Amino acid sequence: MPERLTEMLMDTWTPLIILWITVLPSIYMAPMNQSQVLPSGSGTGLKRLTEEQRVLNRSKRGWVWNQMFVLEEFSGPEPILVGRLHTDLDPGSSKIKYILSGDGAGTIFVINDKTGDIHAMKRLDREEKAEYTLTAQAVDRDTNQPLEPPSEFIIKVQDINDNAPEFVDGPYHATVPEMSVVGTFVTKVTATDADDPVYGNSAKLVYSILEGQPYFSIEPHTAIIKTALPNMDREAKEEYFVVIQAKDMGGHMGGLSGTTTVTITLTDVNDNPPKFAQSLYHFSVMEDVALGEPIGRVKANDLDIGENAKSSYDIIEGDGMDIFEITTDAQTQDGIIRVRKPLDFETKKSYTLKVEAANIHIDPRFISGGPFKDTATVKIVVEDADEPPVFSSPTYLLEVHENAAINSVIGQVTAHDPDVSSSPIRFSIDRHTDLERQFNINAEDGKITLATPLDRETNMWHNITIVATETRNHSQVSRVPVAIKVLDVNDNAPEFASEHEAFLCENGKPGQVIQIVSAVDKDDPKNGHYFLYSLLPEMVNNPNFTIKKNEDNTLSILAKHSGFSRQKQEVYLLPIIISDSGNPPMSSTSTLTIRVCGCSSDGIVQSCNVEAYVLPIGLSMGALIAILACIILLLVIVVLFVTLRRHKNEPLIIKDDEDVRENIIRYDDEGGGEEDTEAFDIATLQNPDGINGFLPRKDIKPDLQFMPRQGLAPVPNGVDVDEFINVRKEKTVKGDGLTYMKELLILLLKIEFICLIFEINILLMSITAFIY
Repeated sequence: MPERLTEMLMDTWTPLIILWITVLPSIYMAPMNQSQVLPSGSGTGLKRLTEEQRVLNRSKRGWVWNQMFVLEEFSGPEPILVGRLHTDLDPGSSKIKYILSGDGAGTIFVINDKTGDIHAMKRLDREEKAEYTLTAQAVDRDTNQPLEPPSEFIIKVQDINDNAPEFVDGPYHATVPEMSVVGTFVTKVTATDADDPVYGNSAKLVYSILEGQPYFSIEPHTAIIKTALPNMDREAKEEYFVVIQAKDMGGHMGGLSGTTTVTITLTDVNDNPPKFAQSLYHFSVMEDVALGEPIGRVKANDLDIGENAKSSYDIIEGDGMDIFEITTDAQTQDGIIRVRKPLDFETKKSYTLKVEAANIHIDPRFISGGPFKDTATVKIVVEDADEPPVFSSPTYLLEVHENAAINSVIGQVTAHDPDVSSSPIRFSIDRHTDLERQFNINAEDGKITLATPLDRETNMWHNITIVATETRNHSQVSRVPVAIKVLDVNDNAPEFASEHEAFLCENGKPGQVIQIVSAVDKDDPKNGHYFLYSLLPEMVNNPNFTIKKNEDNTLSILAKHSGFSRQKQEVYLLPIIISDSGNPPMSSTSTLTIRVCGCSSDGIVQSCNVEAYVLPIGLSMGALIAILACIILLLVIVVLFVTLRRHKNEPLIIKDDEDVRENIIRYDDEGGGEEDTEAFDIATLQNPDGINGFLPRKDIKPDLQFMPRQGLAPVPNGVDVDEFINVRKEKTVKGDGLTYMKELLILLLKIEFICLIFEINILLMSITAFIY
């Protein structure tokens, strides 16, 4: 402890003694009568001036300092004397007053206005403020008039080693691959020191390791951490805790220091092979296990992690390489053994496999360390299970002729129980595949028989499913598809391929081919169809037509003569016998209809109807219908016209029984009230003879007449007023009907005019076609 205290005192007072020796002599030992160069560059020094020259000329400054220094963190019972200001204008008569202004003037720094001594009143810290800029000025004490222009100077705070190094970014974390060689870069740390890096060694740092040896080292000046021990194994130790120290003063005694921690983790490399936990594995599996089902797991452990620990599994040897397979579980890195093909306890009861696990990602640097793989033996025992029946074939194909007899056997299926117990088997047909129940099966021996007749032309193939069931365990069931092909027999007669209708021109020539017909047969002979054509025995000597067999299995119909006429016979029927070449042969008779038609000179059929023959100019049936419609329309017009003329000849004079007009009678007599039941003469609704000497006209609007009131009289002849009114209403409706008839007549006349133009056009076109 005494040595440490002495060392600190020496470090603290040594700069102060140097400052006192170097600074104070420059203040006190400077000649008072010699001008110095001012910081502002006021010129070279001047010699002693006379009093008159001081009065008449502006005196130049003669400061005797440039800058001052003060030691930081210095404290004592009295303020620290930093320096003294003095000018050669001061004769020592105390007439000069010194004034200080600027950074910290009056608070941190105080000047004695008489002597010019500057004292530091507080302890200074260079790390807070390294220098202060102040302004000094000499004035007359009595008048406060400046004797010199103000001038700036600097007080610098001299550094002492009072700040320890700090690791701002700590603590640190770093990684380095395991098994790295000595000198492999790990990381770099950095410490900072707040002391002055220019003055002394207060900020000169040296790094060292306090903890972490002998595994790591650090460069003293660059702070780079490297590996110091080879082949560090992550599997042995993964994480290291390293303490780094930074010391100032170049690492010498008395320097301050700071520390930080670096956590270094070794990253994994593939330096370990996989290793099976055991060399022999035993598994058992039922023989009826489904394909693809896992039957067991094996595991090869790897001390590495991540991608370096991934392994692939393979079966490299054994008697079940084609029966089993092994895959890798990506999550657990287990080897999963699965069944690839069906197992059979009765055939093979156990298997032995050799399984290999190998790393997927291999680091070439460590290949020399040995193969990164391991092997293990797997023994699999197959256990017996109650299996369903097994058919002798996976599918069956049977053939049967379509004329096979009912209950005849068309084929047989066989199956057996593969188990040691060998249960008896019963057979049946899945009726969902034989809805019409066309087949039966013997439950004991599996013989399939015919239940209903077959027809190849209706259904050539039948697909049924046979079910085999163990009698001791009905849950053990097997199914097999059976395809039944129906074979053809000659049981269908040939016939025309379509309903043929031939057309014969009236102007045809003898030997002309009228029609070529073909035949079809629903049967399917092996050598194809061959048809024979012939006429009926009674039609062999047909005077009008003959037949001719063609090489392409078709038949040509030929005319024997010319001069056929529609007027004589419009249609001919020609029966033809068609026979096949089957055994026994089948035949049928088809009738060909031959129509006689009118043709153009080049043999194109134009008309085959008899009615067209009566139209020498070639009018079509459609044209005749149009003409007939126009004639009927003309007759309707005539009837309407006659009806209108009959109604027009009626007389215009109103008869007594038809006159229902009303006369308005105006008179001044007072009515008799309710008792006056005969105040109005109903007879005025009639047209009494001789009342006014003339008969009114229907076609002339009558003028208003005032008839003299006649004496009251009863209604003659007992006329009913309602009857008269109803009759006149009917007459009015009848008159409206006549108006509608007139309008209809006009419309029909217009249509008839159009029909007339249409008929003329048809007539002209027909005449033109007939001529050309």
